[in-house]
Amino acid sequence: MHHAINDAMGQTAWWAVQFVLTSLTLAWPSQRFFRVGLSLLVKGTPDMNSLVALGTLAAWSYSTVALFAPTLLPEAARAVYFEAAGVIVTLILLGRWLEARAKGRTGAAIKRLIGLRPETARVERGGAVTDLSVEEIEVGDILHLRPGERIVVDGEVQTGRSFVDESMITGEPVPVEKLPGAALVGGTVNGQGALTFRATAVGSDTMLARIVAMVQDAQGARLPVQALADQLVRWFVPAVIALSLLTILARMAFGPGLTFALVTGVSVLIIACPCAMGLATPTSIMVGTGRAAEFGVLFRKGDALQRLDEVTVIVFDKTGTLTEGRPELVTKNAAAGFDADTVLRLTAGAKTGSEHPIARALERAAGGDLPKPAET
Repeated sequence: MHHAINDAMGQTAWWAVQFVLTSLTLAWPSQRFFRVGLSLLVKGTPDMNSLVALGTLAAWSYSTVALFAPTLLPEAARAVYFEAAGVIVTLILLGRWLEARAKGRTGAAIKRLIGLRPETARVERGGAVTDLSVEEIEVGDILHLRPGERIVVDGEVQTGRSFVDESMITGEPVPVEKLPGAALVGGTVNGQGALTFRATAVGSDTMLARIVAMVQDAQGARLPVQALADQLVRWFVPAVIALSLLTILARMAFGPGLTFALVTGVSVLIIACPCAMGLATPTSIMVGTGRAAEFGVLFRKGDALQRLDEVTVIVFDKTGTLTEGRPELVTKNAAAGFDADTVLRLTAGAKTGSEHPIARALERAAGGDLPKPAET
């Protein structure tokens, strides 16, 4: 490929193309490395951005001299390293994009959690029931809940009797009976009964809001391995710079001159640029958090992902976590003189229209074309 390109357009023209492409890459998507890295380097607190900026800037600068002022360099040292500068920043930007993509997946899971909360509710004020937005609900308000509606805020049942699907919180598919005095959790789904309840927590104080906040905190938290990488870089960057300067001095003392000394010094900076360090950690986070979010697993703390390698025993506190999240009929036995399949079809037909998970399980087991209950 190298010889084919040189034969087609000439070495100088090809170097010029590399100069334009690499300059655009460094000036636009990679500008953060220079803006942050060089600033921290001046302050004496270099980070990985500083090393990336030094390595790429050294490679670009040397290559630019070799292209536009080749007479300043010995003939044997006239080479360009534009591709090295381009590849370094591209790999690290790729790692950061993967990390952002992983956060996007987790963010989508958070949006689904937030979507569990209705936007409006029927609130009783001044003897009248009106539809109000969730932001207008206050602690102590009396809310009216119809069958099948999602509960908007945490509360306590005042009147009525119903069964509420709390699987989003507990993982258990079987609805929980709610009588006056029972607690309700915002985001859960009411069954077939009508309820009135008093709001006990609204806004950021609801259980759903606290879950969302915990997931967001975990998403923004840095893993211990990232903090370790930052600590290493604080020592690594000054050591690389010192080694580069030492290489230049040694080359000047034992080599042919300043030009070759600068070449070797720049080589140290380019080789030491930690592409793998900037790519491996974000990629690992992307794979871990992204895949977990796809399966509905959210990490409550940022370091939980990293600590999973130490886990030898996993304890589950919800049967719904280990099952399909819904009941299924597995065996059926009829009393003497009755056919089990016939009884099942009649029972499932009688449950037509019910939203209870057990009714749904009976319907699935009985199959389609169920008999309809007769009105009396």
